[in-house]
Amino acid sequence: MPGPDPHDDTSRDYERFEKEQLAQDRDATSVDTADIDDTTAQRLVSDLVDADVVTPVPEDQVLAHEPSGTTFHSTTQLAVFHRGWTAGRDADAEAE
Repeated sequence: MPGPDPHDDTSRDYERFEKEQLAQDRDATSVDTADIDDTTAQRLVSDLVDADVVTPVPEDQVLAHEPSGTTFHSTTQLAVFHRGWTAGRDADAEAE
């Protein structure tokens, strides 16, 4: 009895499809931080200060991100960090 026809083998197609699906899933769960400009960052940090998530430390001229214990000199850096930190925590919560 002859072996399977190599032209009928679709395993590589399936593997390619699966890789594309995983890449799409990864893209869907990632957070885009490139769109944070100074105005957006200042608004976000102001909201975080109001929510007691960020504490300004005037004598050191830094902003302290309370949940992580990380300090920042830049509102933009803090805003980008917070978006990534929040996305990471959300992903961890979904995994559980």
